[in-house]
Order: sequence, then C-alpha cells, then structure tokens
Amino acid sequence: MKEVFIIADNIISPLGFSTAENFQQLKQSVSGVQLHEDKKIADEPFYASLFPAGCELFMGDKYTHFEQLLIASIEATLSSANLDITSKNTILIISSTKGNISLIETEENNEALRKRVALHTSAQLVADHFHFANKPLIVSNACISGLLGIVTGMRLIQSGIYENAVVVGADVITKFVMSGFQSFQAVSAEPCKPFDADRTGINLGEGAATIILSSNKQDAKSIKVTGGATGNDANHISGPSRTGMELSHVLQKAVKEAGIQNADVDFISAHGTATMYNDEMESKAITIAGMEHTPVNSLKGYYGHTLGAAGLIESIITLQQMKENLVIPTKGFQQLGVTKPVNVAANTIIQKNLKHCLKIASGFGGCNGAVVFSKAE
Repeated sequence: MKEVFIIADNIISPLGFSTAENFQQLKQSVSGVQLHEDKKIADEPFYASLFPAGCELFMGDKYTHFEQLLIASIEATLSSANLDITSKNTILIISSTKGNISLIETEENNEALRKRVALHTSAQLVADHFHFANKPLIVSNACISGLLGIVTGMRLIQSGIYENAVVVGADVITKFVMSGFQSFQAVSAEPCKPFDADRTGINLGEGAATIILSSNKQDAKSIKVTGGATGNDANHISGPSRTGMELSHVLQKAVKEAGIQNADVDFISAHGTATMYNDEMESKAITIAGMEHTPVNSLKGYYGHTLGAAGLIESIITLQQMKENLVIPTKGFQQLGVTKPVNVAANTIIQKNLKHCLKIASGFGGCNGAVVFSKAE
C-alpha cells in the first residue's frame, strides 16, 4: 500500500490562529478555558474555551461562523503546502458534530433552514470556495469525527483512489450544544481535570483544524500516518463501555497495522474528557493493551472539548510533540483518579524521544477510534 505523509497542518483556536502559536501557548501552560457569562449560551456562568467577542474572520454574510472557520483553517494550511487542490487527485474531507446547528436557535423552521443546516450544504460551499474538483466527503461520527476523518483520508490514499486528502474539522459552541451536555450533567463548574481524582466533567471548546495527507513526501522529516482503526462498543447511547475492551481492541488494531508492537508506542494522546466514565474507560483500555507505563496526556484542560475538531487539533499537537521530542503535561491533573495506574503526564514538560505515537478518541453512541503517527525513516 502507498505510504501516507502529513505535509501541512493548521490550528485555529482561542489560543492562536496557527499551529506554531497554539503549540507555543501549550508549552507555556496557557489555557483557552476561561469563565464566561453569556446568556446566549447558558443561563449561568460557565467555563469554556471560546473565541473572544468581536473575533470575526470578515468573509461577509455568505458563510456562517462555522464555515468561516473551515475556510480560514484550510486557507492557512494550503499556504504552506505544494498542492493543486483543483486536481481530481485531491479530496476534501470535512469533520463536524454540529455544523450550523446554531441556526435553529435564530431562524424560522422551514425547508430553507433545513437545507442550510445540512452538513452537505456547508461542505459544498467550502469546496466551491477553493474550487475543489471532487465532491467533498463528510465525516460526522460524534467526538471521533476528526480522528475518523484522518483514518478515512489515509484509507482513500492507500487504496489509490486519491493522492491527497485535505482533512478539516470545526465546531462552534452554542446554547443547543451546551444544553445537551448539561442535560447529561457532564459539564464541570470549574476548569476540567482529566484523569484526576477530583474531576467533575468537561469544559466545551470551539476551534478548527486542518491536516493535509499525501502519498507524495515533501519533507525529509515528514511524519506518516501508519495505522488507523475504528469500532463501536455498542454499550449505550451516551455511556462508554465499562470494561475498556472495545477501545483497547481498536487501538491495538491500529498499532498492529502500523507494523509495530504495543511496547514501541512512545506516547499516547488520550481523549481525556474529564468525565468519570470516559477517563476510567480509557485507563482500562490502555492497561489491557499493556501500555500503562507509556506517557499519556489530555489536552482538554487547554482547549476544552472541541467536538468534531478535537481529534484533529489533538493529532496536530501530537505531531508537534513528536517534532520537538516532548510531552505536554495534562493541565488540571494532580492526583490519579482512575482505577488503573496509567502514566499521566503532569506538572512539567517531559523530554522523550518520540518515534511512534498513538492518538485515541471515543464518543457518544459507543464509537472508538485510534491513529498511529510515525516518523519517516
């Protein structure tokens, strides 16, 4: 099969409008999670990572804020990539969980609104903006959407259908989104604490990210996508597996596809939402695979949970950690609060040679995903 290289990436978040800006903020332990008072989102003050008021991308009324985030992130990524996006060899993949769902809060419920809210409408608008030759592909599978977008792009390139895949994801936090998580009593009243004994739930976040995959290596120091897998634990519509067996199977399948052993994984970027059940399940999945000594971190304390963009943002930060051979600590973590003794990176940056890294994610409906990134020889 063809090798799949990562040739460019971008993150747009409250921490910055480039990958470099975001990573620099993380290295300085800066978090985008802040206390907000916005009646348009929640009746009570809440912690989240949101773009500041007045932070506009100035693209006119044609595109919603969600679509503008997608366009801005793609545009920034293309500026550093030698790529003909008008070629039939390139596919656009868009990942999101909510898209333009905020429009149902402000617009009249009619056929025009239903068409405008549809993800395929946004996808085509974005594709037309850049003159992509192919019809865009939408990946929307709860909170593994961004990660699944990478796996999908990898498969399409490995199969020879395309040479390049532009994978972009975004989500915007609205009252609809916030109220949904509040109904599960999953939102923390303080900054989230992934894997910590005192964790009380998630903070939400918004942002966008883009990764360009290609069968054409452009950089001698390229990083490859060497393995990927997805599955479903079929446990509950909102509660993950209680055993962790299913996620463990998925991550071990991805590692096997990468042609390495579990012990060869140098670092794991966890989903780490700071809910009681997610963190517990992930810790079990990791230990079942015999990887309890491998350094693990969660970035939710910096970004909040960015939904459809989370898998992409956290994958890009994983790539940056690989390039600089370091592991960012888990913000908010102090004392292990899961039953399995996973090696959560805490307090300070860890210096470590990172050759093979694993990114995992889980989401509502029991979906699980895993991707392995490896430095090119």
